[in-house]
Amino acid sequence: MLEKCCLLLAANESFQDAENDLKVLTGVEVGHSTHHRQVQKVDLSPPNIKQKLTEVCLDGGKVRLRSEEKGKSAYWKEYKTGRLQGIYYGAFFQDNFSLINWVNTQNLARTIYCLGDGHDGVWNLFAQIANDHTRQEILDWYHLKENLYKVQATKKFLEQIEADLWQGCVEEAMNKLKKTKYVGVTNFISYLRKHRHRLVNYMYFQAEQLSSIGSGAVESAVKQIDKRLQIVGAQWKYENLPQILQLRCAYLNGHLAPQF
Repeated sequence: MLEKCCLLLAANESFQDAENDLKVLTGVEVGHSTHHRQVQKVDLSPPNIKQKLTEVCLDGGKVRLRSEEKGKSAYWKEYKTGRLQGIYYGAFFQDNFSLINWVNTQNLARTIYCLGDGHDGVWNLFAQIANDHTRQEILDWYHLKENLYKVQATKKFLEQIEADLWQGCVEEAMNKLKKTKYVGVTNFISYLRKHRHRLVNYMYFQAEQLSSIGSGAVESAVKQIDKRLQIVGAQWKYENLPQILQLRCAYLNGHLAPQF
């Protein structure tokens, strides 16, 4: 039970704070370095979901690394986060293979809805999940809308384009855009062409509850993970990051409960 308490605290706060809080809560003193060693040795593999997997969201987060060279400042690196069914968390540092393998070893449904923003790195990962026949890629509606409103057009015109895109009338929206000379319209048309196969009838998808239409679940996951990774003053050693990511995800998945 003491080991479980150490892991639970370390998943939420710095190792030093975990040491202090454990003493207050239990009267037992466990040094912060012992908390760290406990995290390093425990097996915290990402979960296998019980139901068929129908929905995957991917995104990236940032973490601050300690420089190995004396006198050099810390630097930032990206980690990848996945959210399955809008519920299960998984995070991987510089290890795309394990992320892809985690998703592909689940009980995949006939159609896998893959949601992401416009970042190429996310879509490159999705290209390795399931296959072209079962994978349905969907561009996050809110990122699509955000890019639309970068066009310097009248409110009425933008609302018309938004309505077309919401109903999946992409060609109609593009034809209307081509007839204008608003600032930013050329870039937005290029954006639509790039993601054309990822633009669905969002209204229908939402009404029929086929899948989520936004990647908010994974964006929330990144924020939840960053609450531990980006505490004030935190700088991580490269080799320690995979384990702390797994610990934080285990906590968010509810795996640090008494049955752990």
